[in-house]
Amino acid sequence: MRMRKKTWAEPFISENRDYVLDNPSEYKGKWREKLNCKGLLHVEIGCGKGDYFIGMHQRYPEDGFVAIEKDTNCAAVAAKKALQVDHESTIMINMDACNLEEWFDKNEIDIIHLNFSDPWPKKGHAKRRLSSKSFLDMYRNLLSDNGEIQMKTDNRKLFEYSVAEFSKNGWIINEINVDYRAGDVEGDTMTEYETRFVELGQPIYRMVLKK
Repeated sequence: MRMRKKTWAEPFISENRDYVLDNPSEYKGKWREKLNCKGLLHVEIGCGKGDYFIGMHQRYPEDGFVAIEKDTNCAAVAAKKALQVDHESTIMINMDACNLEEWFDKNEIDIIHLNFSDPWPKKGHAKRRLSSKSFLDMYRNLLSDNGEIQMKTDNRKLFEYSVAEFSKNGWIINEINVDYRAGDVEGDTMTEYETRFVELGQPIYRMVLKK
C-alpha cells in the first residue's frame, strides 16, 4: 500500500543528508568504518517506516545497519524515527536497490534482510521482485562467505516463487517456516506490517538462505 504524500518529507530528507545519504557509492568498501561497526553489517532492502532496522539496532548495538527505502515518504518517516533514538551505527539510503553493486563492495555485507517486499504479482513484473535471479546474482556477489539472506513475507505466492528461485539458482535454504510467529521467536524484531498481520492471525512465511 502506497503511503499518502507528505509535504514535509522531501525537505526533511534534504535537511538530513548526513543520515539519508545521496552519495552511498562514496562508502563502497568503507561501510564498517562509516558506521563504526564492530559486529555484522546488515542491509535491509525496503525498510518501510523503519521499525525493523531501528529495533534490530537496539537488540544488536555492535552491528551496523544500512536501511534502503526508495519511497521518499516512507524514508522520511523512518529517518525521523531513527534520529529520535540511538542511531550511531545506522544509516539510510533513499534510492532504488537495483544499484546495490554501485554502493557495496564484493563480500562486504553479512546479512541482507528482505521484509514484506512488494510481491509484484503480475507475471510481466517478475524481474522486479527482490528474489528474482538478477537480484540473487547481486546478493551472491555482495554477501560475505558466511553471509545470509533473511526473508519474511505474508504473501504465500511470493514465498513459493522465492523458494523456487533460490533453489534454482544454487542457494542453500538453511531455515524455512510457514508460520514463523506461531511459536516463541528470539532475536528478531517485528515490522509494522508484521505486527498488523499477526494481530489478524495471518501466517508469516520466513526463510534463511546461504550462498
